[in-house]
Amino acid sequence: MSEFEELYNKYVKLVYNFMMKLSNDPCTAEEITQQTFVTAFEKLDSFRGECKMSVWLCQIAKHEYYAWERKAKRYRSCEAEPDIGEEFVNAIIDRENYERIMKVWHQLPEPYKEVFMLRTMAEMPYQDIAKLFRKSANWSRVIYYRAKKMIIESLGGE
Repeated sequence: MSEFEELYNKYVKLVYNFMMKLSNDPCTAEEITQQTFVTAFEKLDSFRGECKMSVWLCQIAKHEYYAWERKAKRYRSCEAEPDIGEEFVNAIIDRENYERIMKVWHQLPEPYKEVFMLRTMAEMPYQDIAKLFRKSANWSRVIYYRAKKMIIESLGGE
C-alpha cells in the first residue's frame, strides 16, 4: 500500500490540474481525480510501462471524465433549457472551440501530443516536462510551440 501512496502523492496534483482543465469545476475535478486513483489501484497490475505513469493516469482520468460526462448528459437532458443569453452563447462557442481543438490534439504525433497535454492541461512547467523526457527545457518549449502551431494550422489558422 505504501507504493500506491507514493504514486498518489506524486501524481495527484498533476491529475487534478488536468481534470480542472477538462471540467473547469473544482468539485468535478476532485471527484474524477479520486475515481482515477481508485481505477488505477484496481488496474495497477495491468500497467505495462509502455508509457509514463503520468500519461497512464491522465488517460484513465480522461476516460473517467468522459464516462462521467455521458452520465451527466442524461440527467441534464431532463432539466429545463437555460435562458439564451450572451453568457450561454459564449459558453457554447467556447465548448465548440474546445471540442475542435481536442479532436486535432488527439491526432498529433508523439511527443507533441503529450507535451501539449502536460503543458496546457496539467499546467506543468517546461523544466518538469523536460525532466520527464530526459531532454532540455528548450526542447520542451520547442515541442510545445510546434504542437500549438500544428493545432492552429489544422484549424485553418484560427
